[in-house]
Amino acid sequence: MLGRLAITGTPGTGKSSVAARLGRSAHAVEVAELAERTGTGRRTRRGLEVDLVRLRAALRRSHGWGDARVVVGHLSHLLPVRDVVVLRCHPRELARRLRLARRGTVLERRENVLAEALDVVLAEAVRPGRRVWEVDTTGRTVGAVARDVGRLLARRGRPSYGRVDWLSDPEVTAHLLDRGP
Repeated sequence: MLGRLAITGTPGTGKSSVAARLGRSAHAVEVAELAERTGTGRRTRRGLEVDLVRLRAALRRSHGWGDARVVVGHLSHLLPVRDVVVLRCHPRELARRLRLARRGTVLERRENVLAEALDVVLAEAVRPGRRVWEVDTTGRTVGAVARDVGRLLARRGRPSYGRVDWLSDPEVTAHLLDRGP
């Protein structure tokens, strides 16, 4: 069996929706659920705060994985996994998705759009000995993205990342420079 795969990306790129479409055979689990299982998360007013250092240590000892084949969340690439799928979304569309879903404050949404434009999650995911794939979700259905991720989960072909470059798009640069903090 192939090792575990992380599905990560900036909030709003479709991680949880794609994981849900993969079906039960993927045995997907959210980072928050792993933190609860291992006792490495703490409830706050805003949700669950994950102690990444303790969670990584617990997972390295194989505590808490269960039958999970896929770990999902914007922190999943920071866990001990070899294979990572980074979901990407054009910053303008991401801003629209976050605004329509009323996710986070205006400042948090802006920070997420900026993080997407600057490839923050991808830069964190890429490291020696790790296979990384980027999947652009812009203008695509959850089903279409899930089929692509399902193929990656099954075959784990040659890594593919670095093709998405939002900053080379003058519209993205203008969008980022148009708004103050």
